[in-house]
Amino acid sequence: MDTRTTQTHILVVDDDREITQLLDAYLTRNQFRVSSAHNGEQMMARLDRNEIDLIVLDIMMPGDDGFTLCKKLRAHSDIPIIMLTAGSDETDRIIGLELGADDYMTKPFNPRELLARIKAVMRRLEDRQQNAPPRAEQLSFGVWTLDVQKRQLRHDRGEVIALNGADYDLLQIFLQHPGEIISRESLFQRLKGRELSPYDRSIDVQISRLRHKLNDDGRSPQLIRTVRGQGYILTTDVEAAG
Repeated sequence: MDTRTTQTHILVVDDDREITQLLDAYLTRNQFRVSSAHNGEQMMARLDRNEIDLIVLDIMMPGDDGFTLCKKLRAHSDIPIIMLTAGSDETDRIIGLELGADDYMTKPFNPRELLARIKAVMRRLEDRQQNAPPRAEQLSFGVWTLDVQKRQLRHDRGEVIALNGADYDLLQIFLQHPGEIISRESLFQRLKGRELSPYDRSIDVQISRLRHKLNDDGRSPQLIRTVRGQGYILTTDVEAAG
């Protein structure tokens, strides 16, 4: 038995009670602990009373929608979030990723695929915790310094920016391979644990979000550059300290 899943507490937030009941039963059978909430107020109450490891968050709900709730969470928490979007609207997926969601799925969905996504996100989180480079407490690149333990970026001017899990993972890939061209397919595989589909632009969205945090001009980025037809490259050296 996978002992990791017996310790993983999933919060399913969806106003559709059939979906929450279905996922509660399915994920419980797969050795997860499951709680449910049907609006933002209930979600916050569950988070206050429980140690939640991952949130499955629907976008369309009464009161605060999933976008609003994701933004509120990211203001103070990096708990993994998988967003549920209606239909195949690319805009919803892009907005969710820009707000800090770790992954997304479109409705209707196969619970087995959601299970695979949850395990992939939790596996990446576990790998990050186990393999975070304690030998280097700080990584300096350009005008920025990354505090590895706090997952905070500090600008030479003193500005401090907190990174959510997805942004931290993406930045770590570049910091581990400065000066190397990394393909979109490789980035997606490392971040999501599955192959990139032809029309999936989520990596480009995440790159854009990271550039924005690094004040790297989107029209003419100098720190993380696009290599047309090949991928992306971190153009500065990285120095480790601590």
